[in-house]
Amino acid sequence: MDLSSPPPQSAGPLATEPLLLGPLAAALSRAGLAESAAGFGAELCDLLGCARVAIGVLDDGVLRLAGSSHPAELQPGQPATAALLDAMQEALDQHQPVAWPPLEHHDLITLAHRQLAAAGAACSVPLVDGTRVVGAMTLERTSGRFAAVELPLLQDLSRLAAPVFELKRQLALPWHVRLVETVRERLAAPRQRRFAVGGAIAFVLIALAVPLPWRVSAPGRLEGSVQRAVVAASDGFLQQANVRPGDRVRAGQVLAELASQDLELERRRRESEVRQHEGALRAAQAGADRAQMVTFQAKAAEAQALLSLVEMQLQRARIEAPFDGIVIKGDLSQNLGAPVQRGDVLMVLAPNDSFRLILEVDEADIGSVKTGQTGRLALTAQPDRTLRFVTRRVVPIATTAEGRNYFEVEATLDEAVPELRPGLSGIGKVDVGWRPIAWLLAHRAVDWLRLAWWKVTPW
Repeated sequence: MDLSSPPPQSAGPLATEPLLLGPLAAALSRAGLAESAAGFGAELCDLLGCARVAIGVLDDGVLRLAGSSHPAELQPGQPATAALLDAMQEALDQHQPVAWPPLEHHDLITLAHRQLAAAGAACSVPLVDGTRVVGAMTLERTSGRFAAVELPLLQDLSRLAAPVFELKRQLALPWHVRLVETVRERLAAPRQRRFAVGGAIAFVLIALAVPLPWRVSAPGRLEGSVQRAVVAASDGFLQQANVRPGDRVRAGQVLAELASQDLELERRRRESEVRQHEGALRAAQAGADRAQMVTFQAKAAEAQALLSLVEMQLQRARIEAPFDGIVIKGDLSQNLGAPVQRGDVLMVLAPNDSFRLILEVDEADIGSVKTGQTGRLALTAQPDRTLRFVTRRVVPIATTAEGRNYFEVEATLDEAVPELRPGLSGIGKVDVGWRPIAWLLAHRAVDWLRLAWWKVTPW
């Protein structure tokens, strides 16, 4: 390590104390702690003819290097850094400046400074912020020694620089660490401690006595109050799809059509049979042949019945909407030409303006939810407004999904909103009563502890 520097100056620069404001201004003009320490050290090196000036700060009682005038020479974990911190700690332990070579009438321990200075000189001064020590600064020279007249002025400079470095250190900490340190400092004063204890007692009393409304939160989704499945009435092939999910439909509107060519041929055949049997029946009537009349009359009735069946099948090939509503399931436009069987669900319809809300209430809260309770729903699509609802039914069977058990609670909305659609989801809150603040804050943790205790105890 090269600590070469200009020859030490005399106490001449120190004769004017305002010159010491230069290092302080350099520390204030830098943003971070390391930059402030480097600027401070560089100015002090030029002013006092030092080879190096380093700054150390106390962080939660542990001394660490903040920066120096030659930061490239000092890296964490190196022997030179450890020797520098030992010298600072030596001054902090004795609560006063320590120099090597020692000054007259200064009977102090200087082992770490002797090792640090080697053939040169070293001096460490604690950084004092009011009555609190926040760190130390160490100055090194390659030749000469520190004069007794320099120590008082270095102490004055340390008192000016200590608040700056302490502020820089605090600003470099995370916000939660700064909060803990602020609370710790406030509680260190007896008056503040009494105030904090009184405030804590008042908070506990308020938490135990003052009730607040308790609302059970649960995920919710909107469904149509009546969901009607549109099924295929007969076997066939899908020929045309007129609507898709999300489309509004009116009662009687054709939703889809099945291929009817075979049915049309069947109808013409049955019509031909009906005409044929009716003609034979009229011929029998003209010949007064009662036996033939009965025979052809029965055959004509049978052919007419089969014709009526074919016409009904043709009518059912046109799938119509049973009521005004919205299609919520079933996109048939991608399956044109596909075969369908009798009873296959083709679409699902729901009314336009009639919805029900399904809340998925956690099993830990279901005991507090009853029918007739009110609440509010915030939808993901409309988070800026809430909708009032009333619970109507609690499904007594649990459902397991995504690693949790929940019960479905059916509710109805108090107001109709045109923008609502089946399938919208959000968060619902059910008003289940009033509870003390302390219970609201701690009941889940208490219930968890009870279950954990019940699980581990053998009795």
